[in-house]
Amino acid sequence: MSKEPFTDSDTADEAVRATCDDASTCKRFATSKGYWTDLYAQYFVRQIGERKAPEINRGYYGRVRGMNLLIDAFLKKTQCYCQVVNLGAGLDTTFWRLKDENIMPKKFFEVDFPMIVARKIHHIKTKPPLSKPLIETHSTDSLLLDGHSLDSDRYCIIGADLRDLPALEEKLKKFQINPELPTLFLSECVLVYMTPEKSSKLLNWVADTFPTAMFINYEQVNMNDRFGQIMIENLQRRQCNLAGVDVCQSLDSQKERFLSAGWESVNALDMMTVYSMLPWEDVARIERLEFLDEKELLHQLLQHYCICWAVKDKLSLGEASI
Repeated sequence: MSKEPFTDSDTADEAVRATCDDASTCKRFATSKGYWTDLYAQYFVRQIGERKAPEINRGYYGRVRGMNLLIDAFLKKTQCYCQVVNLGAGLDTTFWRLKDENIMPKKFFEVDFPMIVARKIHHIKTKPPLSKPLIETHSTDSLLLDGHSLDSDRYCIIGADLRDLPALEEKLKKFQINPELPTLFLSECVLVYMTPEKSSKLLNWVADTFPTAMFINYEQVNMNDRFGQIMIENLQRRQCNLAGVDVCQSLDSQKERFLSAGWESVNALDMMTVYSMLPWEDVARIERLEFLDEKELLHQLLQHYCICWAVKDKLSLGEASI
């Protein structure tokens, strides 16, 4: 009997789940320093934790700002007549930000490993600042709630494995996803932990199922060089295998994965470029928060991550212009 590949083992999945905590603690620390405002991170990560290097904080600032600009542009383009699906959402707080800013989609779905979802649901149930916005946007007295899913009129969180498409599709249908609505899919450092075969099946399924859709993917890029190799080795030491790293060789390979999965148009920018395009007054503000001794490391980090966004536009919303 052939041995299961390492990437599908429990150890590998556990290491991937640990990256959820890494991202949450990094975001929590950066917001505590004033890089951006997130009123809700504190309810998911209580401790601010140990100090993070300034280049890490600036990297997360670029990531959050870049993703938010694209998310908000999609919501504006569809006039919020849309749904959002955050794949591998972890302890992300985007739903609560959109509620506060009054730019909520018709429904916001989150998907992650059941173990992470159970933790998030516990936080939501026990912390009124998290549960109140759900109740305020819900029409009946009771929310549908069990250990691995929570459903309300405007927010839904589902425990599922993205590598198991039939189960994912069944759960999304159960919670009233509507393929006819314009749909925004988000993933941040998620596809890279799936084999290229599994992630391309996921991207194909989205393109086939949702005629009007946009997919925003934040992920590693330029992984062929020495700096990229060091990043891979650091993760491997933590039992974290980047099963999908072959797709992260260049901006072209990142774009090609979408085009070959049936998406109509695709853009990709490395984070160095994204950072340089952010509103300069705010960048100047955050660069005053902490002294950065050596800009070279920040530049290398930013050159090894990218945001890629792909579009299918059956309703001719002009999404490609985002």
